[in-house]
Amino acid sequence: MAQKTNRTRRWVLVGGGAAVAAGFAIREYRLIPEAHAGGRITVTEAHDQATQGNILLVDIRTPREWRASGVGAGAVPLDMRREDFVQALTDLVDGNAAAPVALICARGVRSARLSNQLIAAGFTNIIDVPEGMLGSAAGPGWVRAGLPVQQYQEDAG
Repeated sequence: MAQKTNRTRRWVLVGGGAAVAAGFAIREYRLIPEAHAGGRITVTEAHDQATQGNILLVDIRTPREWRASGVGAGAVPLDMRREDFVQALTDLVDGNAAAPVALICARGVRSARLSNQLIAAGFTNIIDVPEGMLGSAAGPGWVRAGLPVQQYQEDAG
């Protein structure tokens, strides 16, 4: 009986270990941005360019995230989960698919993936902000860089 209990325990441990390893693999995949064909800029460059009107900076995070950390000054909140996201972005650039649009998310993963999707959809000047709002391997991020944020207004995005 003790031998059967030990075997059962061993399989539980092996199965649990496999589940933990799979969880880490999925987490790592979700945190690794895709290669991106467009340009890249730092959060400081994004802030400067957006406040000077040289780019449209779009914060593609969710309303919950905007409420938690605010929206970078000069950025437009536009939830990437919107079914009409491409049309809403097209409206923001007045139909100009060549307008410079920089995307920022929390840590640069979603912005890189969405950049590729927008390039495939015909946008020709998509720029990624890989540091994101909260920082990544690319840099400290908007918040830790001390760049200004604005409180999210519920009717925006």
